[in-house]
Amino acid sequence: MTTDRSVIIDSLGVGLATGLYGISFGAISTASGLSILQTCALSLVVFTGASQFAFIGVIASGGNPLTGALTAVLLGSRNMFYGLSLAQRLDLDGPQRLASAHFVIDESTAMAVTRETPHQTRLGFYWTGISIFVLWNLSTFLGALAGNQIGDPQTYGLDAAVGAAFLGLLWPRLASWHSRLVAFFAAVVALGLVPITVPGMPIILGGGAAVVLGMVWRRP
Repeated sequence: MTTDRSVIIDSLGVGLATGLYGISFGAISTASGLSILQTCALSLVVFTGASQFAFIGVIASGGNPLTGALTAVLLGSRNMFYGLSLAQRLDLDGPQRLASAHFVIDESTAMAVTRETPHQTRLGFYWTGISIFVLWNLSTFLGALAGNQIGDPQTYGLDAAVGAAFLGLLWPRLASWHSRLVAFFAAVVALGLVPITVPGMPIILGGGAAVVLGMVWRRP
């Protein structure tokens, strides 16, 4: 039987591995033109890595900030469905749900939904979510300080690092052939739109195509 101690240790391990990745976001963000304050505010308020990297990717490529924000919202909308799944498992009242909503991310959800009891579900959720939040924001600040000294991201290839970092976050989620085919379809759509649309729109339309395909084409 899983003990509370093992749940906490596993959660902290995930928190450490994920939280330290914020260094790359901080460095890329400030090297792409955002200030240290703006970079840190993104991690504090948005707090979802894929959305943050997508926003920075649009900004770094010369896209409109509103387009970048729309892209980030589209990618972050998955957390709403995580919240629906977690609501009954966590068994929280209204104020508790409101206070906990900010910690609903991929990792905290994964560490919560596999637990056998409501108590261990809450342990996995909070220890993972809070540890990632603290480390992600601390490492974002450290990375932002470094990135502020780097200068033009193209000089060091950091413009390509945005895409690489995003793929690094995405790949572990593609655990089945079904999800990989949907992702491949979205990538084809996005790449095909690059020459004919403004920066940022390909990922929005490609992501929208993936959502539609995922809804229509049910996994067996």
